[in-house]
Amino acid sequence: MSNLANILVQSAESNPDKVAIKMDDIELSYGVIEGLSQRVAGLLQSNGIQPGDRVALISPNIPPMPAVYYGILRYGAVVVPLNPLLKAREVEFHLNDAGAKLAFVFEGVLGEVQEGAKAGGVEVVSMDSSFAKMLGGHDAISAVAEADPSDTAVILYTSGTTGRPKGAELTHENLRSNAELSRSLFSITPDDVLFGGLPFFHIFGQTCALNSAVSAGATITILPKFDPVKAMEIIQRDKVTIFLGVPTMYIGLLGVPDRDNYDVSALRMAASGGAALPLEVLRGFESSFDATLLEGYGLSETSPVVCFNQMDGIRKPGSIGTAVRGAELRVLNEEGQEVSPGEVGELAVSGGYVMKGYWNNPEATEAAIPDDWFRTGDMARMDEDKVFFIVDRKKDMILRGGYNVYPREVEEVLYEHPAVSEAAVLGQPDEVHGEEVVAVVVLKEDAEPVEPEEIRDFVAERIAAYKYPRRVVIADELPKGPTGKILKREIKV
Repeated sequence: MSNLANILVQSAESNPDKVAIKMDDIELSYGVIEGLSQRVAGLLQSNGIQPGDRVALISPNIPPMPAVYYGILRYGAVVVPLNPLLKAREVEFHLNDAGAKLAFVFEGVLGEVQEGAKAGGVEVVSMDSSFAKMLGGHDAISAVAEADPSDTAVILYTSGTTGRPKGAELTHENLRSNAELSRSLFSITPDDVLFGGLPFFHIFGQTCALNSAVSAGATITILPKFDPVKAMEIIQRDKVTIFLGVPTMYIGLLGVPDRDNYDVSALRMAASGGAALPLEVLRGFESSFDATLLEGYGLSETSPVVCFNQMDGIRKPGSIGTAVRGAELRVLNEEGQEVSPGEVGELAVSGGYVMKGYWNNPEATEAAIPDDWFRTGDMARMDEDKVFFIVDRKKDMILRGGYNVYPREVEEVLYEHPAVSEAAVLGQPDEVHGEEVVAVVVLKEDAEPVEPEEIRDFVAERIAAYKYPRRVVIADELPKGPTGKILKREIKV
C-alpha cells in the first residue's frame, strides 16, 4: 500500500462515478481517471520503461494530467513534473539531469520540449486531443507496483533561486503522509470542491490540491492559467468550498471590480502559501468573502507543509502558525544552535516530510541537511506560544549601514498604502551604506495618481529611518513564477 497511486485506486473503488477533475464542461470521474492511469502504465511497459526509470510530465493543469501522474507512479516509475513554460535549453538540462527516458507533454508546448528532448534522445508523447484514444490502444495494467515507503516517487526541481535547479527526491511516504496531513488540516471530505488554480507540477498544488483531494475523494475544478475574473466565475459556478492560492491570487480576487455580484457563499476556507501574505490582503479577503484564510509554510524539499495556522489551534495573523503533526521546527543561529524565543535565526525542519535528498547531488544534500535538520534558508523567529513568523529569505536580507533590513517588513507597510497593489523590496549596492533599500510597486488600476516620493514618505513615517526605501519605482507589473510568486531575482532596478 506504500505506492502513492493507491490513493487514486481507493477513491475509484469507493465512488467510481464521482467527479474527480472538472474543467468547465469537461468532467472526469474517479473511475475514468483510474482506467486511464492503467493505460498509461501499459504505454510505459510497451515503451520499455522499467520501474525506477524517470518519466517527465510537462503540462499545465488539464484534465488528463492526473491520470498520467498516477499512471507513472502505479507502474513503479518516478514522476519528474516540469514547468511547461521552460524553454528548449532548460528542458534539455532538466531531462538530462534527471536521466528521463520518456516525457508526456502538453501539445501547446510540444515544439520547445521536442527540441530540448532531442539532444538527450528522450521520447516524447503528446497529450493532444487524440491522447485518450491513443491510450486505449495499450493494455491496461491494473496492478499497482510494490513500493517501499522510502522509494522515490517524484523528483521535483527547485526554481533555481540559488543557482542551478536541484531535484528534490520526494518519497512515496513523504507525499502520501503530507497529503493526509493537508486533508486533515483543511477537513476535506468527498463533498468538498477544491479550486485547482495552483499548478500540479508545483509542490503546493500537487500535494495540497491534487493528492489531498484524491485521497479524500473530493472534486477539483481546475484553471490552467490564473485569471481572477475567471476564478470568481468558477467559485460561483462550481460552488467551490476550499480555495488554495498564493498571495498574488488573493490580491487579484480582491481587485475584481464587481466581486460583490458573485455568489461565493459555498466557500468555507482558504489557504495561502508560497510567499508571505500581506496582512491587509488577509483582512480584506476574510471580510469580503466571509471565509477563513489560513497561512501556512512549506517548501519543495518538505513535501511541502510543515507549519500552519490551524483551525483548532492558535491563529496569529502574519504568522505561519505552529508546527504540524509529524514535523519539528527550530530556529538556529550560524553555529547551528537553537536561539531563544523572539530571536531571529534560520528555520530548520526535521521529520518525515523532509526529502530524501537532492537527486545526484550529494554536496548540495550535505549542505542542506548537515545533520537531521533541513536548513530552509528562511529567517524566522518563534514566540512564547511556539508560533513561527517568517522574517525573510536569508539571501533577501538587506544589510544597510550595518543594520539588517528584512524586505517583508517594509513590504507590509507598502501594502497599507491605498494605491499599492503589489510590492517588492530589494537591496541595491551603495557606496555609502553597502546596500540601499529599493521598493518596486504596482499601483491599483483604480488608484488616484501618486508620485514615488509620496509612497516613500508614507513608509518613512511608519518604520525606522534605516529601513524605509530611499528609492521607489512604479512598474506596470512584477515578474512572477508559475504559482504567481513574485520573482525578485528578475526585477531590474
